Amino acid sequence: MRPLHSIVGLLALLLAFGTVSAPVPASGAAAQAVPADVHLFYYPWYGSPTVNGSYRHWDQGGHTPPNDIGANFYPTLGAYDSGDTAALDQHMAWVQRSGAGTIVTSWWGQGSYEDNLTPKILTAAAKYGIKVAWHLEPYASRTADSTVADINYINSRYGSSPAFYRDAAHGNRSAFYVFESLRVTDWTALEQVKSTSIVLAQTTDTSKVAHFGGMYTYDGIAGATAPGWKNASDFCKANGLVWAPSVAPGYLDDRAVPGNTTPTVNRDNGAAYDRQWGNALAPATGGAPTWVSVTSFNEWHEGSTLEPARSNPPAGQGYLTFEGAYGKTGAAAETAYLDRTKYWVDQFTGGTTPPANPDLARGRQITASSTQPGYPATAANDGNQGSYWESANHAFPQSITVDLGSAQDLSRLVLSLPPSWGARTQTIQVQASTNGTAYTTVAGAQGYRFDPAAQNTVAVPVTAGSRRYVRLVFTANTGWPAGQLAELQAYRN
Repeated sequence: MRPLHSIVGLLALLLAFGTVSAPVPASGAAAQAVPADVHLFYYPWYGSPTVNGSYRHWDQGGHTPPNDIGANFYPTLGAYDSGDTAALDQHMAWVQRSGAGTIVTSWWGQGSYEDNLTPKILTAAAKYGIKVAWHLEPYASRTADSTVADINYINSRYGSSPAFYRDAAHGNRSAFYVFESLRVTDWTALEQVKSTSIVLAQTTDTSKVAHFGGMYTYDGIAGATAPGWKNASDFCKANGLVWAPSVAPGYLDDRAVPGNTTPTVNRDNGAAYDRQWGNALAPATGGAPTWVSVTSFNEWHEGSTLEPARSNPPAGQGYLTFEGAYGKTGAAAETAYLDRTKYWVDQFTGGTTPPANPDLARGRQITASSTQPGYPATAANDGNQGSYWESANHAFPQSITVDLGSAQDLSRLVLSLPPSWGARTQTIQVQASTNGTAYTTVAGAQGYRFDPAAQNTVAVPVTAGSRRYVRLVFTANTGWPAGQLAELQAYRN
């Protein structure tokens, strides 16, 4: 059975720092983030008689499922099985609803229960455009060398999945969080995988991250006060490392570990979650991180879940509910933390450039030469990469035009398709105008490859100049016989 996450010394930290108010993040604090930069820790270790043959993990703490489980909240899905495809599909739909683009799946070694479920997880994630990164857990005899072997194994065995996470902003490398990395003192072996993988140490101690590609915290308790976050953030930014602080809606493990004296982080109807997100984004605690990691989607034993908890759990067990979270009650409260995550994802992402250089096309008047029912031109600049414009089929050329409202000094465009789509190449010419009548070519027609490994996003440099209207002319598409576009963004530099 997996040990609960280490919190030694955190009670003293909490007492030393006291309670803090939620800081207000600076406008555009995470200007270059995208939804895939929000990572939810995910646990595929649950079993039930219908799939696994017996209950697994739900009985932690001496409990007797299905109504009596080792958790202080009760899942809306009941004591489910992590190998149940229906449960997995529902999970990914909920992750999608949260706005987060990535799950970090708990992984316990080659051939482990969790490893054997990985193909199902990847399949379900791919259906919903969710990416999968990896939480390397401290299985028996784990070493730096075995970790390198594990990383190579995961990259080789699962790297071809469309759901396999790679960070386009960091060389399309995969991502591995190493839980309890301080158990090993010499991580020199990680140099062997630096070119393919970003490997994060679980610490804020900057003296303990040699050979790693970044740092994360995991701890859902310390996030309330963010001890060491500013120093860790500054260090990562100065050394080109990934900083991925972890935030949690709460922490409560009383039923899973009877008699445990671990401090509880009360959810306070959502205020605790907001406080931790505020700490992740506030300049006083480091400012915009590379990624935000969320503890957790479904670690039920520790009461840190975003996954919906039943508003009417089995009676007589003393379960808590999400009643009152963000003012919601009853069934509406079950998804309160998913919906609040979407709010914070939007705050974190907020665009792809700093506020001094905003997306000039966002929300502006936009028209197209033709549209398919349900796929209007307005979907191409609504800030939602999941919605898209599609032109009439089998009728090239097609165009889409945005009015920036006034003349702007443009130098580049960023074009996107839904992140879950398969790769395709579209041939596009960019034209621009100051009056909406006379257009000139500012980027000649050429094929642009939209690849899910790069979030289906391409940058298009254009001839610099002052223009009010920008038009894309589509003449070919290898994936579908139409012009297609999820987001058209325009920038000064």
